[in-house]
Amino acid sequence: MTHALTLPAPTLMQRLWNDSPGFTGLAVLITLATLPLLVMAGLDPRQYQGEGIWIKPVKFHIALAIYLVTLAFFCRWVPQATRDSRLWRRFVGAVIAAISAELLWIGGAAALGTGSHFNTSSAFWGGLYTLMGLAAVILTSGALGVGIAAWRNPDTGLPGPAKLSVVLGLILTFVLTLITAGTMANTPGHFVGTPVTGAVFPIFGWSREVGDLRVAHFIATHALHGIPLVGWAAARWLPPAPARVAVILAASGYTAITAAVFWQALAGVPLF
Repeated sequence: MTHALTLPAPTLMQRLWNDSPGFTGLAVLITLATLPLLVMAGLDPRQYQGEGIWIKPVKFHIALAIYLVTLAFFCRWVPQATRDSRLWRRFVGAVIAAISAELLWIGGAAALGTGSHFNTSSAFWGGLYTLMGLAAVILTSGALGVGIAAWRNPDTGLPGPAKLSVVLGLILTFVLTLITAGTMANTPGHFVGTPVTGAVFPIFGWSREVGDLRVAHFIATHALHGIPLVGWAAARWLPPAPARVAVILAASGYTAITAAVFWQALAGVPLF
């Protein structure tokens, strides 16, 4: 059990690269690309909707780097034959292309001093917004693909509850993100209501005055972290049957929390 759930720190990067060079390589690349963005954030005083124009690209680089590293970590439980297949390589390539396109779009909009998301100010930007919506679905499908492949692997070496938590976390990331992000994409913006003072929650920028759909979206995207943590703890400390129940309850509770925060935002009520 110890071998299946832990990995010596010195070999972590090598293991990530061996299991998914595509996801790992892009994670390293966009992490390094964050550095010049931070420099630009310090040098460029321009703002868009009250925020420095380079803040959003920085946040997306960090978030997507974490997402890619997480996918690469879970790829160890995708069968080697699957990872070596042409279909899998095309799937990974599509996810990588979608993430790259999203970051270029967001960074390009920042360089031009305008917004990326919800920007329909012209036919060009409106068309890009629609196209990037498709890219967002493709990049999020990375979690779905890894989750399904891990579920179909009978030889992960993981205890049953731990494997179930990984699979549920990955698949729920796709499903919940699709719902929350899809709703946002079909609204004029991520606010439900009109902020007056601009009061926000530190770092995340969530509104403290009106409903903000980004909160539920954030929670949805981290199901692939939260649920496996519960599963691995349950597999370590509980017998198999209670551990499995704990995982199912954790997945159900996570979904319920996401839904509650989502409906709260749709009602125009801030989380904080």
